[in-house]
Amino acid sequence: MKKSLFAIAAVTAFAGAAQAQSSVTVYGIIDMGYSNASTRAGASKVQSSGFTTNAETDSRLGFRGTEDLGGGTSAFFTIEAQISGNNGGAAQYAGVTQTIANQANVIGGNRQTFVGLAQKGIGRGAIGTQYTPMHDAVAATDPGGSNNVIGSIIRPIGAGAANAAATGASGNHLVRTTNAIKFNSDKVAGFSLNAMYALNAINKTQTGAQVTTAPAATTATATTTFGNDNYSGYGVSLDYTWKKLYATAAMNQFSQEQTFIGQSGTTAALPGTESLGTQTNVKLNDVYAAATYDFGVLKAFAAYTNRKVTGGLNSNEYLKRSGQQIGVRGFATPKVEGWASIGNGKYRSFGSTSPTANFNSWQLGSNYWLSKRSNLYAIYGQSLTSSTSAQVQGAAGSQFALGVRHTF
Repeated sequence: MKKSLFAIAAVTAFAGAAQAQSSVTVYGIIDMGYSNASTRAGASKVQSSGFTTNAETDSRLGFRGTEDLGGGTSAFFTIEAQISGNNGGAAQYAGVTQTIANQANVIGGNRQTFVGLAQKGIGRGAIGTQYTPMHDAVAATDPGGSNNVIGSIIRPIGAGAANAAATGASGNHLVRTTNAIKFNSDKVAGFSLNAMYALNAINKTQTGAQVTTAPAATTATATTTFGNDNYSGYGVSLDYTWKKLYATAAMNQFSQEQTFIGQSGTTAALPGTESLGTQTNVKLNDVYAAATYDFGVLKAFAAYTNRKVTGGLNSNEYLKRSGQQIGVRGFATPKVEGWASIGNGKYRSFGSTSPTANFNSWQLGSNYWLSKRSNLYAIYGQSLTSSTSAQVQGAAGSQFALGVRHTF
């Protein structure tokens, strides 16, 4: 009997120790405020104002956990979703139309969901939906903290994005991707290496018969669809830290291939009579280099960004956006933090119309810290795109945002 009680006590103590080695944390950000934005792209103008969300930081709700496996090895996971105080996760800034009737879906899309293993002295690896190494570099070197207000070269919003739609070169880097495996090394002599590979390859060989219903009759049509529906790519970055200097260089290369050969007609249709149809075929190449230096009172920022979008079926057709930005960020008092940034760049393309355009942006922002987790913010920014081609009309925008943000 005594031996049985001793065994039960030992097992219970072991289970308690095992549970003590694991932990789960709930975290998140709530960002709500007021925004007034004015954007113009050619003859189209949008003026918007209202109580909004996500001006300084995307709101989110997340769970992260770790478990000590012993010997310097640990397991970890992250589950993170977009949340909204307005209409269910849609962007609420820079002139985006509000949908008053839709007040559901507080929990929005998947921001990150991954699981992995870490080994002290080597690094950590994870698989799932994750930030690209380039976005990690951008988040560490954008003086505005990658906010959602007009005025950043590194993170174009509003007028920059509107003109980018006209030239087809929106954004400046891929933020996150699904179906990805990612590795972050520990620092060695100030250096750390980060790499990601994403793969989702589908080869479609055949689908079943389709039934087409017309107003006057119903006809059955045999349809065969086959071809590729692939998404793959990689990202890599190298970081270096020396005293108050931080430098990083990163690149992404991803491709989307959707090439289908469809055969439609009666069941008597013969192979070889099909026609080639193309869907989305595009290759993305992103390059980013940046550095920061902390002078104590102020931290200085400098960055260069370049994105090239190339046609998957015709490599001679491309759209390119490149730019550079400098900025500063620091505390004027223990509670008042401010930042400023300015930059310029150019759109280039080669294809049927080959439009080009120049752009510049600047932004000012400030945080008043009520505590370590809560702050008030005020941000103002402007962006201007001047056309150098008859095919693209100029774009401009300005925006200011006031709000409160709480992290937990």
